[in-house]
Order: sequence, then structure tokens, then C-alpha cells
Amino acid sequence: MRDITARSVKLNRDLDKMLLQALERDLLVRIGWGKQGDEKPKNGEIGVITHLPEKSRVLLLGDLGECAGAMNDGGTFTLQGSCSSMLGAFQKSGRITIEKDAGDRVGQKMLGGEIIVQGSVGHETGAEMNGGFVIVRGHAGSATGASMSGGTVIILGNTGNDPGIGMTGGRVIISGSCPPPGDGATMREITSNELEEFANHLEPLGLYIDSDALVIVPSDEQSKEAEPPETSVSEGFEGITLVPSARDRLPTHSQIDTSFAIHPAGQDENPLEMPMPWIISSENMIGNAGTYTMNQPALVTSKPRPNDLVLVTEENLLEAVRIIHQCSGMVLDLTKMPAINDAEIEALLVSLYSRMADNSLVFLKDSISRVEHLFRLVVDLDLDGAIVDLASAGGSRAAAALPRIGLVSQAMNLPNQGRKILLQMHEPPSAEDLLITIGAGCSAIVAPSPDDSEAALNSIDGTLRGWMLELGINNLKELTRRNLRAQNHDTAAISGLRLIGYDRPLPMWLKN
Repeated sequence: MRDITARSVKLNRDLDKMLLQALERDLLVRIGWGKQGDEKPKNGEIGVITHLPEKSRVLLLGDLGECAGAMNDGGTFTLQGSCSSMLGAFQKSGRITIEKDAGDRVGQKMLGGEIIVQGSVGHETGAEMNGGFVIVRGHAGSATGASMSGGTVIILGNTGNDPGIGMTGGRVIISGSCPPPGDGATMREITSNELEEFANHLEPLGLYIDSDALVIVPSDEQSKEAEPPETSVSEGFEGITLVPSARDRLPTHSQIDTSFAIHPAGQDENPLEMPMPWIISSENMIGNAGTYTMNQPALVTSKPRPNDLVLVTEENLLEAVRIIHQCSGMVLDLTKMPAINDAEIEALLVSLYSRMADNSLVFLKDSISRVEHLFRLVVDLDLDGAIVDLASAGGSRAAAALPRIGLVSQAMNLPNQGRKILLQMHEPPSAEDLLITIGAGCSAIVAPSPDDSEAALNSIDGTLRGWMLELGINNLKELTRRNLRAQNHDTAAISGLRLIGYDRPLPMWLKN
């Protein structure tokens, strides 16, 4: 763990403890001063002072990194200093005040509340916001209010190019110099009613807005919204079969171990135990009874069990902090998040991980088309592993993903670092799918279950054991690529696997 990450996690955990006492006694939490009142400012912490509960009050001295005050849920946060990008992102309610400058995308995706910046801000202030107020005393960069659908952004200084670009709702008020609005937006004069409305927000701050200020709103001819392509898996592992690796089949009374464990990277303790290498993807597993279902871990968005992982997306980012301490780990789904950079991804992870036990698993999820970036992030951020969604635009072939995943994994040395790779599929897997996944060097499949999960798990367990007897292996760790064969030339060509009946591998697959 990097020093800045460790300091950020500690700050959040210390703050959570202080807030419990402060809320009971209606006290302000002060951070950045010693017991004697001497200044000890914070410097660069990321993903901190987030998820503030209603009526909480925090005053901090120093300069912070990305996502300061993000996911505010009704608290009051004052920063005597500056901060980097995504200040107050995803804020639901509450109030944030920054006494110096802030970076890009202040208030991104915010739903309500108020953010006040006494200095200047970067680009895309209020990007994709749905409600609330952002007030900037200084200047703003380009694309202010980009793609916003509600709320109000007030810039008392000048703003950069393309204000209001792509907006579908809300208002951007510019009191200083303002260039022509971006596509999908139009400009008009401010009304007397608006001046009175905004005065209620500005006068308590000692600020005012000029009567010649301009208002940017959506135009009647809005720009066409981009529609992302549909993703799918057009073909699974149907073209791959399993073969013994020069071993005799085992007798039916043999001890067979179908389990697989995922340890935190670099640790030998506190694994996530899987009776079978399948993590069931579901909203939650409440109401599913039976021995198999109770023991098999799941990837859920709500009501996690102790052996589940919580999937964190933009939709449950605010609520996730209330449940992630109850499970084995979390998965941040980059396919369900707005476009954010690596530093902002780390800041969001820090904010969430701060509320979890130290031995909790932390995974990132992204599509097969971005597997190189995904694996690099896993290594750079010292995470436990990655979930690769095999679906891609136009329909992917699962067999074609195996050599790409294997090559990138080896290039970044993930196996030797103890980092795990899970494959996301969108149909219930077969026993053969699970064995192929393990043989290809991955740890498990993440996929939905049929309606009757207990019956499905029971059936797969029996089929797994039958296959393992035939392959001559007692446990899944004995499976390798030597046990995988392509059933036709087409599958051999896209996967690099040996064609069934041939002893020599095709050149694109990794060396054994």
C-alpha cells in the first residue's frame, strides 16, 4: 500500500470514530491541528471526508487530492485549503466549502446540496449533475455544466470554452466573461426573479451576481445523445473440450476436491472459500436456501452475506458504504462508472476500503476490450485481482479472450504476485466451463444462476466430480492448459489451443 493510500485510509477510519462521538454531542470535528492548537495540515490525502452522514460537521486544514467530500450524504465539510478533481462528486445532500481552488469536475454527478468554492475551479464543473447548487467565486475552465440534467452552477468569474455542452437540463450562470455556449446549449439574459432566487444563496456568503450576467440553458435543438453499443458474448467455450494429461482415470471412490480459494494478494490467510469455482452474480442471495447455495459465494449489490462480494456501481455508490463491512470484499465495476482517470479510481477505492477490514478483497471489473488497462491498474493500485467481462460490442467469442488474458497476465506477472483473474459470463456456466476456466489459468467464473440455484449447483457438483475422475485429477489446481483442446480449426485459430488429435500447440498460445 502506498504511503498516501495508507494515510488516507487512516484518516477516514479515524474520522468515522470521531464522528460517532461528535454526532452524539453535536460537535464540530477539527482535523489539521494538534492538541495545543498548532497547525498540522493534511497534504494530498485522497478519497477522504466522504460519505458524511446527516448533521455531521468537519473542518479540515490542508490540501487534499481527488474525491474530497465525495458521496456527501448530508454533512457539512469545510476545507481550509485546496483540492484536486471530483470535489463533492455524487453528493446527495449537505454542504461543502473550499476556501481555495479546486480541480476538474467539481460536483460531478451530484444530486443535491451545495458546493461553494472560494477560489477557481478546473474543467467540467458540474459535469452530469442532476441537482443542487455549485457556486464558484473565481474562474472556471472549459465545458462548465457539461451534460448536466438539473441543478444550478454559478460562476462569478470568467469561464472557458463550450459552457453547457451537451446539457439537457439545469442552468449555468456566468457573471464574468463567457464564450459562446457549447453544442446543445443556448444563452439568454438573467431575469429579475433569478437574481432574487440566487441572492438567497449568495448574500449569506457576502457575494452577489451582476444584473448583466448570462444564463446558459438547454437549447431547443439539443445535440444527439451518444448511444453506447450493446455488448454480448456470442459464443462461450463450446469449441473447447477437456482431455486427460497422460494420467489414468481415477477410481470412483477417490477423494475429489472441487473447491477453490481466493486469498488476498500476498497473504496465505483469510481466503474466500468457494466449494466450486463459481461466484453467483445476483442482486442478493436472500431467500435462497440449501447447503450448496449457502456456502457458494455471490457477487451482489445489496444485503451481502459474510462470504459474498459487493459489486459497486454508480447506482449504489452512496449506499455501498453501509454494507461493505458485512462481506468478504468488493468489486468496483468500471463499466458502470462515469469516465474517470486512474487517480480518481484509486480515490474511490480508498473511500470504500476505509470502511472495510484490512483482509477484505478488492477487485476491479472491466471489459475484455480494456484488459491491459485493467490489469495495469490492479498491479499499480496493489489490488487482489480483476474480473474480466467477456462481453464486447458486436458479440465476443469467449475462446478468443483466453490467449489475450493469459499474455497480458504473464506480461504483468499477476500469477506470481498472487493476484486472481475471474471471468464474467452472462449465462449460467456448465461444469465444463468451470474446468476450462481453471485450466486457462483463471480462478473462477462470475455468472448468474438458474432460478433454482440449489439444484443447479448440485448438478454441476456431480458433473465436476465425474470429469475430474476422467481427467485423473484429485483437485482443480492440477488442471493446466495441457488439459484443453480446440474441437475445430476455427476455435484453435482464435484461442491458440492445440487442436484435438494434435500434439503441437499453435504458436499464438503461451509456452507451456
